[in-house]
Amino acid sequence: MNHSASRRAALALVLSAAVVAPLAACGPDRTTTKAAPPATSAPATASPSASVTPVAPAEPADRPELAAFYRQQPAWKACGELQCATLTVPMDYRQPGDGRTFTLPLVRSAATDPAGRIGSLVFNPGGPGGSGVAHLKEGGAASFGDRVRARFDLVGFDPRGVAGSKPAVDCGSHEQSAEPSPAGPARNAVVPTTEAERQELLTGADRSAAACAARSAGILPHVGTPDAARDLDVLRAALGDPKLSYLGWSYGTYLGTVYGELFPQRARALVLDGAVDPAQDWTERVLRSGAAFRRAVDDYAEGCAAVVGRACPADSPEGIRRLVADLYESTARKPLKVDGSTARVDQNLLHNALTKAMYTPESQWKPLSEALRRAHRGNGTALAELAGGEAGGSGDEGTGAPVPDNSDAMLSAVNCLDVPHPADPQAYWNLLDRARQESGVFGAATALAELDCRTWPKGGTVPHRVTAAGLPPVLVVGTTGDPATPYEDAQSLAAQLPGGMLLTLRGPGHTAYGRGNACVDSAVDNYLTALTPVRPGTTC
Repeated sequence: MNHSASRRAALALVLSAAVVAPLAACGPDRTTTKAAPPATSAPATASPSASVTPVAPAEPADRPELAAFYRQQPAWKACGELQCATLTVPMDYRQPGDGRTFTLPLVRSAATDPAGRIGSLVFNPGGPGGSGVAHLKEGGAASFGDRVRARFDLVGFDPRGVAGSKPAVDCGSHEQSAEPSPAGPARNAVVPTTEAERQELLTGADRSAAACAARSAGILPHVGTPDAARDLDVLRAALGDPKLSYLGWSYGTYLGTVYGELFPQRARALVLDGAVDPAQDWTERVLRSGAAFRRAVDDYAEGCAAVVGRACPADSPEGIRRLVADLYESTARKPLKVDGSTARVDQNLLHNALTKAMYTPESQWKPLSEALRRAHRGNGTALAELAGGEAGGSGDEGTGAPVPDNSDAMLSAVNCLDVPHPADPQAYWNLLDRARQESGVFGAATALAELDCRTWPKGGTVPHRVTAAGLPPVLVVGTTGDPATPYEDAQSLAAQLPGGMLLTLRGPGHTAYGRGNACVDSAVDNYLTALTPVRPGTTC
């Protein structure tokens, strides 16, 4: 089985997590850097907002060893139409003075109305492993409303270990770390059907973990969300903001939630769109996410005619479901040809294309429909294109050279630290059987993605309900047909947060803000700019 393709197809945005066997002893870390705590750098320049006198940043009174980090002033310089800088944070917040650090790339788009500027709006595009730098450099400012762009500097960053972070997590490629499996040739299907195939998957997952340990063992224990949330507070202070204004999509909602728990008095406004529920354990997340993807494909079958019209691959919802089921069965036996290539579309690649298309129905359902129609005739070229590679890296802040995309590695690295997982393989096979029974191939693929966490380092967090006394009202946004972060998670998170406000978008797709719904965008913009509350039960 193609472990990497299966894992990517198995819902990259499902938050999972930690594990049991420490990897630090498995090999030396060759990427850890040592440096003295940062000195104050030059003040920001060349920005319309630089003339605004920054407020003295709050510092943890009981942690004077963090003072140098909190007093940084990023040295912004032009990088195209944006500005770039770096931020230095301690690698280990328990020992911030030991000289080990992460250097995080920053990018900002200055407020278009400097006179009305409120401050900075820090955002995280999701993942875990998403690059905020790449998001903004690739036109991500368009995700925000005009009023928000006018009154905030939009600030993106690469979290510790991600993309342009120095050091960054390096697990090598799957092809580099894998060896021929004793179980025989890789299967075409997503779901293992024999004990040998299960062992093949287990061996592949363990090899992936070992490859990460060999390259990055020294930093793997330090890339979890609690440390990233502490970095957010250092960033807030370095930007000169007395309180944080933040927007997180998908995994970014969990980062924002953890920030709110750690620093409730330092939050001004938090928007959490596409929520992750921190109270769920790894099995609950798998089962809920598998069901959400299955529902999303049903929503596609039901809504195809309204969205794409005559381009639908069949004449009725039932016909679309039958066509998809037939393709899953046939590609497991005989993969489809791809024009001009020796590559083939097997069940793994079909699953990858189908699940990816569920994220943005307004832009993906039509090409998916055309691809399914061609696949039904025996040609997998369009499906292969839909399942193609991810976006490139963010670009090195100093040289502008492309930064390797390590989002796959960071997906495991963060997930496997944030929520405990068992070491016993049987626990995964038991969950696989249940998930497959409840949600078919969608549940099974989600369960198999958790195998990577079996032998990763332990994290310090456990599933829990949010405790954040003093946190101001937080806006949680949920989409009823969200395939990756189920709507039920948004409902649960909003209920856990003190003063939590739930804004609902009825419809398919992953996350809501910035996708063109005027009702959602207006409510979020009003909250961010004027702290306007959202009334209970507000639905768009």
